[in-house]
Amino acid sequence: MIEGTDIRHLMGRSLELPCGAELKNRLVKSAMSDSLADGEGNPTEAQIRLYERWAKGGVALSIIGEVQGDPRFPEKPGNLVFSADSDLLTLQALARRASVEGAHIWPQLGHAGALSHSAISRPTGPSALQIGDFACAGMSVSDVEQLPQLYARAAMLAKEVGFTGVQIHAGHGFLLSQFLSPLFNRRNDQYGGSIEARARIVVEVIDRVRRAVGPRFPVGIKINSSDQLEGGLTEADALELVAMLDRTSVDLIEVSGGTYFPGAKACTDNVASGPYFVDFSARAKQVTCIPLQATGGFKTGDQVGAALASRAVDAVGLARTMVLNPALANDWLSGQAAAPAFPRFETVPPGGITAWYTMLLTALANGNESRFEVDLSSAIRLYEERDEMRSANWRERFGQA
Repeated sequence: MIEGTDIRHLMGRSLELPCGAELKNRLVKSAMSDSLADGEGNPTEAQIRLYERWAKGGVALSIIGEVQGDPRFPEKPGNLVFSADSDLLTLQALARRASVEGAHIWPQLGHAGALSHSAISRPTGPSALQIGDFACAGMSVSDVEQLPQLYARAAMLAKEVGFTGVQIHAGHGFLLSQFLSPLFNRRNDQYGGSIEARARIVVEVIDRVRRAVGPRFPVGIKINSSDQLEGGLTEADALELVAMLDRTSVDLIEVSGGTYFPGAKACTDNVASGPYFVDFSARAKQVTCIPLQATGGFKTGDQVGAALASRAVDAVGLARTMVLNPALANDWLSGQAAAPAFPRFETVPPGGITAWYTMLLTALANGNESRFEVDLSSAIRLYEERDEMRSANWRERFGQA
């Protein structure tokens, strides 16, 4: 057992990234799809308040999940969109208020690809697929070659409006993760085949983003340790990917796992106790000098302290734990190491837990969490009703899918 003072010391150490930027401690609010944008790709006051709460709660870094550079392929209609006609004033307000007290705020730049929300998109991935009820179109070489500039434009906008870094999303089954996965990527050109070829577009995106934002602006990436699906990305391939990333200019590699492929069980719905990806991160440490962040399954300060003490990770990502207590970082750093009380549900309908936490995020954003009493079925209904309403706004703003 690590003593409380030692845990606080480990969590409270600053972390210098390769680009020279500094995280004030080792606690990161990892990306979640908060679905709090206005349905037209712009921040809402509620979303701004939410990230301001986490900043005031003591995190070193918050990452805004699922920020789109192309409105044709969103994960959900509540995503932010970074484009030439974005509402720059509200983006500036979000960046400013979410970076108070020395916190970093990074948008997670993504593209849902084959998992794009079908109500407002025509899902398109690395390869045309038909697996059961799941189907998507395939991308042309020209489509793929446009991706680096798409990510670079979004990253440049993030820098211009005041965000302190960006994260490239290459995990959880979204587009860049799809390229890495043999389950999605069945191409026989330069972007398919070996892990080196499947990772080609990821490396090209990193290189173009770095050229756009310059050498001193943080660029992170989120990857899977495995897809946790038969035929998907394996841990062996993921370790080769980490070795390739070590030769790029990324500043922080976040390790997670699993995918939102229909029918797959999300690792975040696992009821087992304990962090998920520390062992993989320890192996990844052998092939990279880039700082590593593990995200998934951390519920207690002791778990965070043990992972940091092992030197398998340089930072720890917390998502649902920080939804249950947005001031968790300050609490743990001040010695209040109690873990939040996680809810228990007798029956869990598909998507219920994700919907429940998403609606709790909405309550947090509006300061109503003390009055939040929603069961899983009601959470799903509220979540789907809001998506339907925002989908109508999305189609009006960006055009029919």
